[in-house]
Amino acid sequence: MILKSITSLAAMPLAGCQSLPRQDADRAAARYLDHPSTMYAARDDGGYRIPGFPYGEVDPRYYRQRVADPTGRAAGTIVVDTARRFLYLVEPNGQAIRYGVSIGREGFAWKGEGVIAQRRAWPRWTPPGEMLVRKPGLARYATEAGSMAPGLSNPLGARALYIFADGRDTLYRIHGTPEWQTVGRAASSGCVRLFQQDIIDLYARAPDGARVVVL
Repeated sequence: MILKSITSLAAMPLAGCQSLPRQDADRAAARYLDHPSTMYAARDDGGYRIPGFPYGEVDPRYYRQRVADPTGRAAGTIVVDTARRFLYLVEPNGQAIRYGVSIGREGFAWKGEGVIAQRRAWPRWTPPGEMLVRKPGLARYATEAGSMAPGLSNPLGARALYIFADGRDTLYRIHGTPEWQTVGRAASSGCVRLFQQDIIDLYARAPDGARVVVL
């Protein structure tokens, strides 16, 4: 969960368009990968019991589903359409898996390109300096030795994919969130957040070194 403003990343290569065309992003050739009651049920993972959540309170377009690929990117690419609050993992044969996401609040959003250079299951979390200015009570988690331990209340959730650009950590992540109700909203401190069950699915599917495009 990162607190860099878009202006601080102006040197990064920007994607060439603002969002995907609505008729492509929202077209109805979608197929749920399983029934939502199964996809979003409680599950055991890594020694933790991830709770289910009331998926009926979520707009169904944010459920995990397979769609006709609207991005035109190569298979294995992760594309985040911030305007629609969708993340696509591009598959072969013109298909993509689409996930609902939460994106950065105004002033914390990011657009650019990078690669997934690191990945962690049940990661530790260290708040960035910008967050400590706003929330000094988090200072106890500001060192590696004192970083927040993995667990159900950890802001990075069950999995984290670390975005690098030009060989450097951008400090932005694609990660899970225990705050399921924020998916579909601009609510994060800059990172892209998924339902816990969805980040586990994406983590298993996304290839090492996957290209990331955030529109």
